[in-house]
Amino acid sequence: MKIVLPEKVNHIIKTLTAHGYEAYAVGGCVRDSILERAPQDWDITTSAKPEQVKELFRHTIDTGIQHGTVTVMIDHEGFEVTTYRIDGEYEDARHPKEVQFTANLLEDLKRRDFTINAMAYNEKDGLVDAFDGIGDLERGVIRCVGKAEERFSEDALRMLRAIRFAAQLGFAIEADTRQAICLLAGNIAKVSAERIQVEMVKLLTSEHPEQIQTAYETGLTAIFLPEFNRMMECEQNNPHHCYSVGVHTVEAMREIAADKVLRLTMLLHDVAKPECIKTDEAGIDHFYGHPKAGSEMARGILRRLKFDNDTIDAVCRLVAWHDDNPELSEQNVRRAIHRIGVQQYPALFAVKRADILAQSGYQRAEKLAYVADYERLYEEIMKKQQCLTIKDLAINGSDLIAAGMKPGKELGAVLKQLLELVLDEPELNTKEQLLVQAEKIKLN
Repeated sequence: MKIVLPEKVNHIIKTLTAHGYEAYAVGGCVRDSILERAPQDWDITTSAKPEQVKELFRHTIDTGIQHGTVTVMIDHEGFEVTTYRIDGEYEDARHPKEVQFTANLLEDLKRRDFTINAMAYNEKDGLVDAFDGIGDLERGVIRCVGKAEERFSEDALRMLRAIRFAAQLGFAIEADTRQAICLLAGNIAKVSAERIQVEMVKLLTSEHPEQIQTAYETGLTAIFLPEFNRMMECEQNNPHHCYSVGVHTVEAMREIAADKVLRLTMLLHDVAKPECIKTDEAGIDHFYGHPKAGSEMARGILRRLKFDNDTIDAVCRLVAWHDDNPELSEQNVRRAIHRIGVQQYPALFAVKRADILAQSGYQRAEKLAYVADYERLYEEIMKKQQCLTIKDLAINGSDLIAAGMKPGKELGAVLKQLLELVLDEPELNTKEQLLVQAEKIKLN
């Protein structure tokens, strides 16, 4: 099997081998090359010690030298070069207490997580595949190197990584590997929120976000996302729905683009339904107030998982307004855009469509037609560049002061009242007319 190595990677490998060391591209870059996927980065493993690597290259960075990793910089591009190693005892379900360098490539490959990530390659020796990684790629299987319980006991995040790889590659998790996740799922509590967040986002933005159900079935979400478990266990006896809240959520994620904010929004858009459920006398379930309550819950969950503030704000606003359906007129839609925030469009329409497509077929055509008409009105308003915020007004505070108004709270109140007028009658948004209206407001 031939893999085309990038020129800079080949240069590093050839430099090391020319000085008597072994060196190979290793891990995910080899896997992705075999699958004809573009590798995100290229890692190199070598028999050379870190100080020996540093002697051979002009620009290096000690990124993880205690674990044998040096970053070699070539034309401002970094490549991690790591010495063959044997990991010592893992004390925190994440880091080995110590590492021992070795001259044996197979010892290094043996410590890696999954067979498909435990292959190495260079042009001289070709593919080194001691654990049938190629076979597992052909079978579409995620399988641990050696004993799954040992690999997951070493680093508990590997359990979530197994599911993430299954989601990204469309693979199944091998039976013993899956059983080990079920057995050790509680250990995910030892992993930092930041590391869980990274894997969760990769899973959710993959081609198979439905694999979040595997995280539920194996017991992982019970630890890091217990709200999802409650959603999975909350039925919806309502003509608009044919799934539990959780399965509806999974289907909704499949119906929207693989964007972080959009997928997180669909994951959490109904998170408060289990808290808001009310069953009427006819046995029909209702979930009044779930969007606003869900927005508050989503904020707590995303903070717990250490998401950045911009992501949190965008997701929470979309969750809060995903079920807002104004009567369709330009005036009402202008007010909706002002109320919800211009920045939430057109994402809100994608959220609404995904939500509808994940429901039952009841009134689906009418619901989708409504969203299409809503979006058409929105586009017309934006095309006309109509006023939607105080910043869009044809006058500002300085204009009012120049017209004789005193600075202060009253000035801000007048601007708000002018915006209310313009939202109803956009043609009033000229400096002359707004000054006339401001005078009327002041007199009242």
